[in-house]
Amino acid sequence: MRIIQASKIGNQDWNYFQEKTELKNPLVLVFGNRFLLEDTSIINAIRQEFPYENIVFGSTSGEILCCNVNDNSISITAIEFENGSYVVERENILDFDKNAKKLGEALYNKIPKENLKHLFVLSEGSFVNGSSLINGLENKIDLAVSITGGMCGDDARFEKTIASYKENPKEGEVILIGFYGDTLEISFASFGGWVPFGPERIITKSQANILYEIDGQPALDLYKKYLGDKAKELPQASLLYPLTVTPVGKNEPVVRTILKINNEDNSMTLAGDVPVNSRVQLMMASVDGIANGAHIAAEYAMKNRKNAPEIAILVSCIGRKLVMNQRVEEEIEQVREGIGEKIPMTGFYSYGEMAPFNGSTSCELHNQTMTLTLISE
Repeated sequence: MRIIQASKIGNQDWNYFQEKTELKNPLVLVFGNRFLLEDTSIINAIRQEFPYENIVFGSTSGEILCCNVNDNSISITAIEFENGSYVVERENILDFDKNAKKLGEALYNKIPKENLKHLFVLSEGSFVNGSSLINGLENKIDLAVSITGGMCGDDARFEKTIASYKENPKEGEVILIGFYGDTLEISFASFGGWVPFGPERIITKSQANILYEIDGQPALDLYKKYLGDKAKELPQASLLYPLTVTPVGKNEPVVRTILKINNEDNSMTLAGDVPVNSRVQLMMASVDGIANGAHIAAEYAMKNRKNAPEIAILVSCIGRKLVMNQRVEEEIEQVREGIGEKIPMTGFYSYGEMAPFNGSTSCELHNQTMTLTLISE
């Protein structure tokens, strides 16, 4: 595996992290600020600097490269596989009447199945139901194939996210990358570090990822009551106080971030499904708790590996970034300490993370976690 990484901040020149050399048919991952990715001149400059066919673009809430977290930047990681291979497919949620499950099924059907080892998802993050997308992808999946990935971000604006494969970035895109080959070793993990507080309640009315009532009361009213003065800052304030949701029949809770609120019907739209009769509780976090959570994620991802990873893809939640503020790079340093100082790292801050629970193969949508995908060949 050969890797070339570069970043561009503002009007500065490209900053390369390895020697700039020509690669053979690399997978090029471009993570960047949404406004920069909407600038045609910047996209042209990226294509000129990295004149390759298979370029995947995604907007972020912060770019991760090496051990740095940048804002308003472009980060690029080009990966040349020497033994393994990859296939990239795309669909647009607007072509499926915003039905994420059908889109997921269509995407999985397009991906070749022979020697498929792992799937990585880069999804629109504003209005795709991440849980439904995963359900569609896993509807007919081989149990030996694992899924990780993330939902694109737009800083803390929640206006729109963009992504693309080969084309210029646009709204509604969902990208699926399939990794192939017996020589590939891919491990993953996801961990939060948030702590629940307050009484545990029951979801009494919901539809997919829209939450209407908790304990028979309007969900938004109850949530505002807990937030107090911070309720005026919704939905951004919800990133600091997400919900932990435990569906009936599940032992492991998932964390759900609120993407938008509706004051007319007192509902909240979350990043993934919130089934009726699920147990729900508010959560909060400290900087040290989040940093330690990132270290635990790294330990889990490294636990059963046979070989050292050659690239690490990090997807962390915008809520973690807001809590950590100027100390945000501490969680990246914790990952680096756990996986090895010399392992190239790339990734982004997201509106949702995708990975199985530790010890499981079935993918889940998470919020407020550090999610790692470690690859070697």
